[in-house]
Amino acid sequence: MTNILAIVGRPNVGKSTLFNRLSGSRHAIVEETAGVTRDRHYGKSDWNGIEFSIIDTGGYVVGSDDIFEGEIRKQVDLAIEESDIILFVVDAREGLTDLDKDVAAILRKSKKKILLAANKVDTNAMIADTAEFYGLGLGEVFPISSISGSGTGELLDEVTKFLEKRPAEEELDLPKFAVVGRPNVGKSSLINALLGIDRNIVTPIPGTTRDTINSRYTSFGFDFLLVDTAGLRKKGKVHEDIEFYSVMRSIKAIESSDVCLLLLDATQGVESQDINILHLAEKNHKAVTVIVNKWDLIEKGTNTHLEFEELIKRKTAPFADYEIIFTSVLTKQRIFKALESATRAYENRKRKISTSQLNDIMLPIIKNYPPPMIKGKQISVKFITQLPTPFPAFAFYCNLPQYVRDPYKRYIENQLREKFDFTGVPVQIFFRKK
Repeated sequence: MTNILAIVGRPNVGKSTLFNRLSGSRHAIVEETAGVTRDRHYGKSDWNGIEFSIIDTGGYVVGSDDIFEGEIRKQVDLAIEESDIILFVVDAREGLTDLDKDVAAILRKSKKKILLAANKVDTNAMIADTAEFYGLGLGEVFPISSISGSGTGELLDEVTKFLEKRPAEEELDLPKFAVVGRPNVGKSSLINALLGIDRNIVTPIPGTTRDTINSRYTSFGFDFLLVDTAGLRKKGKVHEDIEFYSVMRSIKAIESSDVCLLLLDATQGVESQDINILHLAEKNHKAVTVIVNKWDLIEKGTNTHLEFEELIKRKTAPFADYEIIFTSVLTKQRIFKALESATRAYENRKRKISTSQLNDIMLPIIKNYPPPMIKGKQISVKFITQLPTPFPAFAFYCNLPQYVRDPYKRYIENQLREKFDFTGVPVQIFFRKK
């Protein structure tokens, strides 16, 4: 289970710059909403071989510092609720402010690991200026510069020191199916429909995260853990920022699962956050089944479902090889079809192809349609093998891997999907030097 590091602090201390440096990306999970500066960012970082997720909680405050009571408190509370480690960022140039003291007061009450980073320390002479932040009572102050990167190595060493100490939790060796999606698309209803069918065969199992309950589902020939990410919070916490809350819950559910059941609302169409959640599952190499809920409320013509399918797959391209199941959770229509699809996707994710079979089938295909010549040089693929990863990944050994372009990689991926069933699963292709 990947750990989550949340970056908090008052406005303009450089949280987003630090996020971009640590994650190396600018991937927005939730699009900006009109009138609200809420561009949520989620990324991954790897330091000393330890992987963790990063959330940039910035973008709450629209006006002056006076908005602290209403807005920054939400940001900090959510970070405390949802993360494993909190990185509190202050501004060394501006020095200690009342807002910093207010944030620190909230953080001190939490039982989370708090790291304090004084940003914008652009010269060695400024390091001495960070001493005043020890007065916040949060332990060591890490002087850093998000722009140049100085000091971030020492900070990450401290982050990973804490991650290494996390105790491994025992888990049942069963597939984990997570129901994910935007708020109010029917996630709770789907989970309740499944778990309410025969409650005496559902056993609550302690979850892999502090607050997620994994329920074992063993009805109708299925046997899996249902990662219940809906309805577990106190209502007081949820209403504060349902959008950000749902994103963080989706991230954690996706990372702790094998298969993601992405629930869409047919009456609302396909929205950008739906696509972002699917790409998040793809980025984490999870199997995917898309479930279109409330299909009974849609006026249908001859090809309505085909048109809807085509719309979804066009928006998620190039990854479009997954099943789409049209359901009504309320009437329990086709919810078992969704479970069958998720189970197939899980099996496809585990599929191992022998090296001999791979080479027998794929080498002739490559010979008939080789990679385009680059600078007059012919690329020659000699050998293929599947890598020992928990998801399908393949290495193609050749003489000039640096010249193989993305369109040809997509062609190879499509051939793999056609010859071996990888429906519902992201596939990784690597061209390597022989």
